[in-house]
This record gives sequence, C-alpha cells and structure tokens, in this order.
Amino acid sequence: MNIKTVFDDYALIDTGDGEKLERFGGYTLRRPEPQAIWRKSLSEKQWADAADASFMRDSRSEERGEWRLKPNMPSRWIVKYDYKDMHLKMRLGLTSFKHVGIFPEQAANWNFIYDSCKEIEGAKVLNLFAYTGGATLAARAAGADVTHIDSVKQVVTWARENMESSGLQSVRWIVEDALKFVQREVRRGNRYNGIILDPPAYGRGANGEKWVLEENITQMLECCAELLEKKGSFLVLNLYSMGLSSTLARTAVRQCFGEPKEEQYGELYFEDKAGKQLPLGTYYRFKR
Repeated sequence: MNIKTVFDDYALIDTGDGEKLERFGGYTLRRPEPQAIWRKSLSEKQWADAADASFMRDSRSEERGEWRLKPNMPSRWIVKYDYKDMHLKMRLGLTSFKHVGIFPEQAANWNFIYDSCKEIEGAKVLNLFAYTGGATLAARAAGADVTHIDSVKQVVTWARENMESSGLQSVRWIVEDALKFVQREVRRGNRYNGIILDPPAYGRGANGEKWVLEENITQMLECCAELLEKKGSFLVLNLYSMGLSSTLARTAVRQCFGEPKEEQYGELYFEDKAGKQLPLGTYYRFKR
C-alpha cells in the first residue's frame, strides 16, 4: 500500500531534472533529488524566484555542499505537525548534507506509531537510528516509555530540543551504535512493545563502528525479533536505499519475526502541484 503523506506545514511544489522545490513552514527550499528523473513543470525563473534557500553540491563531494540564502532566510526555524491529540514542534536547520532535520514523508509513520502506542497500555518503545526524533515524539505523545538511540551526539541534542519545544519530557536518550545496543539488550533480556528502525544505507557508530545496510540489516532484525513482545506489539522499518523494495523488507522481516496479525508495506510519497508523485522511501510495518 503506497501512502501519500499529509503534512500541513510542508508542501512539495515542483520536482524534476534531479531537483525538488518544497515549502517547510514559511520558507521554500531547493534541493537535489536524484529520483526526480522527469522534467520540471515550472520554469527556472519560477524556481529561482520561489526558493529562499538553494543547496549547491560541492564539486569535490558526492554528499556535501553549501546553501545559498536570500536575505530573508533564517538558519533555523520551527515547523508544526498535528494529528489527533499529538502536537509536535520541530526545529529545522540547513546542514551541509542538504538535510534540514526532518523527513516529512515519515509523518505517515508517526501517525501509525501514535495510534499503535495508544492501543498498548504502558507501551515501551525503542527507536533505533532515531535522528531528530519525529518517531520518538509521536510515541511519547501517546504516553509510551521511549528509548531513543542515535550514534551522533549533536543529533540527539537536536531531538531533545524538539521534545522540549513540543511540551514533552522523560525520553531516555542514548548516544551509541544501534547494533551494539540491541545486542546488549538481548543479553539483558529486555523487551519492547514497539521497535522503530530507520537505518541509513551507510553510517558510522559513536565509536566508528561501520554500518552497511545490506550487510548488517539481517543481524539487526534478528536481534530486534528477540526484543519485541510476541503480543501487543508493533514494528516499523524504513528503507531509503534506492533499489531496496518494500517486498524485500517484508521478506526479511517475516523471516525473523514470523507472520504478523496485520501488516502494511509500500512506498511513502508526496505529490507535487502538477500531480507528479515522488517516492521518498519504502516502509514495512506490522502489528501483532
């Protein structure tokens, strides 16, 4: 099931020619988007006029670059996300890796996490590769006891700021390699009602541990299968690597966890103003 995400403080304005033009709150950004292989619908002048900030790649790097800002563009600002009784406020910023602090398509998963936690009394949730904490906040807003794991200290600090801005408290913050953490949790015999996995294609742990998705994901899923309660529990897995399908995710998860009571899988996407649908990662999630 492919899911079109709805996020009032975000809009995908146009896509094409390897770029996307998008609004976050009151500001419009222009960023590279390798999956936008079609032509733009708006003219170059319309893009240039609309963009408050444009990301320019460094010719010496595949990932890094710099932002060119118009005079009105701040380096930091806040966006809001509301769903039922969940009211999140998240700080955005312009990073040298083109990211801004949230992946807005994940709002569809935040809703699922919030609803799932509401159904489980005293839910304990583990958020791995947790970044700036959108999923963490969704679980905490639903009353869950949340453990937030990320290997980058500055990102965990950013997530804590988002928690405080959202009027929430009492998240367990841990700066550590995700795989090492779950291995230790298995040895301790700990259990969770919800596990959220949002692994990068490639990354480094807090002490330089190497993470390669294709090489490490099976071991990670096997550990998580030992940590997740057999009943009254849920799992969310996101895959951003191009070429990795939701069917692949379903197969890998089912081998480790068995057949769930209910499952959903597909692509998360936004649609631009011309109706072009931009896929922004695959997901697999279940309840049992």
